[in-house]
Amino acid sequence: MNSLIRDILSARVYDVAKNTQLDNLYLLSRQLKCNIWLKREDLQPIFSFKIRGAFNRIFQLSEEERACGVICASAGNHAQGVALSGRYLKIDTTIVMPVSAPDLKVNACREMGANVILHGNTFDDAYDHALYLSKTEGKCFVHPFDDLAVIAGQGTIGKEIMDQKPDLDAIFIPVGGGGLIAGVAAFVKFIAPNCKIIGVEPEESASMKVSLEEGKRIKLNQVGSFADGTAVKLVGEKTFELCQQYVDEIITVSTDELCAAMKDIFNNTRALSEPSGALSVAGIKKYLQENPHCGFKNVAGILSGANINFDRLRHVAERTELGERNEALIAVKIPETPGSFQNFINIIGKRSITEFNYRYSNPQEAVIFVGLQLTQGDDEKTHIIDRLTEHNLNVIDLSDNEMAKLHIRHMVGGKANVSDERLFRFEFPERPGALLQFLSTLAGRWNISLFHYRNHGSDYGRVLIGMQVPDENITDGSFQSFLDELGYNFEDENDNPAFKLFL
Repeated sequence: MNSLIRDILSARVYDVAKNTQLDNLYLLSRQLKCNIWLKREDLQPIFSFKIRGAFNRIFQLSEEERACGVICASAGNHAQGVALSGRYLKIDTTIVMPVSAPDLKVNACREMGANVILHGNTFDDAYDHALYLSKTEGKCFVHPFDDLAVIAGQGTIGKEIMDQKPDLDAIFIPVGGGGLIAGVAAFVKFIAPNCKIIGVEPEESASMKVSLEEGKRIKLNQVGSFADGTAVKLVGEKTFELCQQYVDEIITVSTDELCAAMKDIFNNTRALSEPSGALSVAGIKKYLQENPHCGFKNVAGILSGANINFDRLRHVAERTELGERNEALIAVKIPETPGSFQNFINIIGKRSITEFNYRYSNPQEAVIFVGLQLTQGDDEKTHIIDRLTEHNLNVIDLSDNEMAKLHIRHMVGGKANVSDERLFRFEFPERPGALLQFLSTLAGRWNISLFHYRNHGSDYGRVLIGMQVPDENITDGSFQSFLDELGYNFEDENDNPAFKLFL
C-alpha cells in the first residue's frame, strides 16, 4: 500500500497531463438534492485520463528500453496516450488496433507520429498480435491497465480530487480493466478511508462486478460495444487485487441510462462525453435515486473521456429520453374499425405522441407502435397502461425491449407470411467485408427473409436478420454450426413479443 501511495505522489504525469478542474453539476445537484462534482478528464490533451498512466509508464523506461521502442494494443484512448507520450519523449511507438477501430482514433494516433497497425476484428486479436510483436521485435509492451506504473499514473486523479474537495462522501468511477479505479481507490482510502469508492460498469460489460462477487477474475464470453472504452472481458490481476481491498461497491447501468447521463453532462457543462466517460454520472443518478436516504451530501464522478464519433450522437439522442424515463414505447392492439384510433387518443389524454407506426394487417385487429412523452416517469407510464387495459385494450410495454428500440421503431410495416422464419439480432463489425463474410458463411443454405441495419456510429453495426430455417436444421446442429463459424455476437429474438406483434 505505502509503495503505491509513494508511486502516486511521485508519478511523472504533468509533463503532458493537466491538473483538471472539478466542476459542480449545478442542475443535477438541484435535481438529486446532493452536491455533485465532476472531474473533467475530458480536458486532457488526448481528451482522456489515459495519458497519465501511459506517460508515467513510458517515462520510467531505461535508455535501452527506450531505444527499442514501445508497443501497445488499444482501440482508442490508451493508444492516443502512448502515441503522445512517445512523441514527447522521442520514442518510437507502435499501436496495434483492430480493423474496426474508429477512424477518429486511428487518425489521431497517426497524427502524433505513431506507427498504427490494423490487425484482427477484435481488441483480443490486436492484443495478441501486439504481444507477439513485442517478443519478436524486442519492443516494450505498455499494458492499458494491469501495470503498477500505469495504475500509479491514474491514481494522481485521486490525489487531485482530495486536494480539490476533501470532504467527499463518495466517488463514482468508470470501470473497464480497473486501472483507473484501482489507482484512485488506493489513494483516496489512504487519505479519507470513510469516503466510499463506487465503481460503475455497463450492464453488458460488468467483468469487475462479477469477478468481485465470485472472489476471482471471471472472463466474460462477450461484452457490449456501446461503451467501447470499458468493454473488457477480463479485468487485470493487479487491478482486481486492489479493487478487492479498496472498492466498496460496483453498480451497473444500462445503455439508456448512459445516454441520459451524457445529456446531463452536456446540460451542465456543455461537454460531449463518450459513453464510457459518462458512466460515473449515470451511476451517481442511479445510486441516489435508489438510495434516497444514503446520507451523501457531496459526491464526485470522473468524466474519463470525450472521444466520441460525431455520427454516434444520433443514436445517443434517440435513446436519451428512454434513459431519463421521459418516453414510453408501447404496443397496443385496437379494433380495426373506424373511430378506434380516436378512442385510443381519448384514453391516453392530452399527451404528446413522439412516435406512431401502423400498417394494415387484418380486418379484425390493428397493432400500433406508439411512443409517448412522459413528465412523471414510470408512474405515469404505469397509469397509462392501466387506463388502456381498463378499456379492454391489449398493451405491451416495449420501453426496455432492445430489439424494439434498435429496429422495430424504424421498420414497422406489417407481417409477412413466411414459413420457418427465425429472427436474430447480430453485431456486425463496422468494417468492409463484414456483410460479405456473413453471406459467404451462410453460403445460400437458408433464405434471408428480413434484414434491417442502421448506422449508430459505433464500432459494431446492429443488424436484425430473419432467415427461413426448417426445424430439422436446428435439431441436427447445422444452423448452430453456422453461427459458431460466423463468430459474430448475436441474440436470439424468436420469443421477443415485438417480433410476434409486428414482424
